[in-house]
Amino acid sequence: TTQRLARYFDDLTVVEAADSLIEIAKTNVPERVKFIHATIETAELEPVYDSIFLMHTLEHLDDPIPALARIRNWLSPTGRLFVVVPNANAASRQIAVKMGLISHNAAVTPAEHEHGHRRTYSLDTLERDAMSAGLRTIHRSGIFFKALANFQWDQVIRAGIVTPAYLDGCYALGQQYPDLCAS
Repeated sequence: TTQRLARYFDDLTVVEAADSLIEIAKTNVPERVKFIHATIETAELEPVYDSIFLMHTLEHLDDPIPALARIRNWLSPTGRLFVVVPNANAASRQIAVKMGLISHNAAVTPAEHEHGHRRTYSLDTLERDAMSAGLRTIHRSGIFFKALANFQWDQVIRAGIVTPAYLDGCYALGQQYPDLCAS
């Protein structure tokens, strides 16, 4: 993700809690990318950012609302926060509920908990936490319509069953039905 963002932003600062991930990222991005080894809760940043990307992080935090409020204070007066979280209402999760694999859409699975997830957001609960932190939603969207679990996607992609055109179609469908998207 840092590599992709570096294509669009000349000034890029990354806050990352895992020093091992910083070392990996440094080998794949321009030297101008600045890394801060900290958590959102402990990072010391000046409030000058026009764009902040909080991607697949919020679901890991014990107390997300104060973290969102800290981030709000780092934004410039016209700054924007872009948040990406796994979606509790993704089609794949709803199918898992119907199959009896998870108890409810927002359940944190054992595998998710093992990866540090504390919650699973839906659009309404994400917006609730953002509003509680003093932020307001300007736009909301989904990223990718997802009817299969991650391990199933891995299998069908490896087997060549899914084409790039199909993946593009899932992305386009996600723009139409954000509540059914993976994130």
